[in-house]
Amino acid sequence: MLSRLGFDEKWVRLIYGCLSTVQYNIVSSGYTLGPIVPSRGLRQGDPISPYLFLICAEGFSTLIRRYEERKWIHGCRVANGAPLVSHILFADDSFLYCKATNEEVSYIINLLESFAKALGQWVNFAKSTVFYSSSTTSTMT
Repeated sequence: MLSRLGFDEKWVRLIYGCLSTVQYNIVSSGYTLGPIVPSRGLRQGDPISPYLFLICAEGFSTLIRRYEERKWIHGCRVANGAPLVSHILFADDSFLYCKATNEEVSYIINLLESFAKALGQWVNFAKSTVFYSSSTTSTMT
């Protein structure tokens, strides 16, 4: 993601080194337990976490905008005359807005899978929820 955003390769390697060489020691009553080497380098509360979240969120937003530019997905208006909203990102939640059609839902799924694959992650669709506006019919077109 850093490379795609134009960061110098030296900087990318430095950040990656911070994430891939992490180990922890637990000290209690004068005894040290460790080192503990996590399978992934970043943990909740890590000082670099907010910055990496912003970088990943920017990449996610860029991908969403690309889908919008290609007219694969369309945002929604919250009121007449309001701008289109296609996504809202929170700490660990994302809200994506699109038309309630099978085609756009397929594009949303593709978008999520593409982004997850790029990050080496996965989308837990069992923890995901779909909401429809009150004017949506029970069958999509």
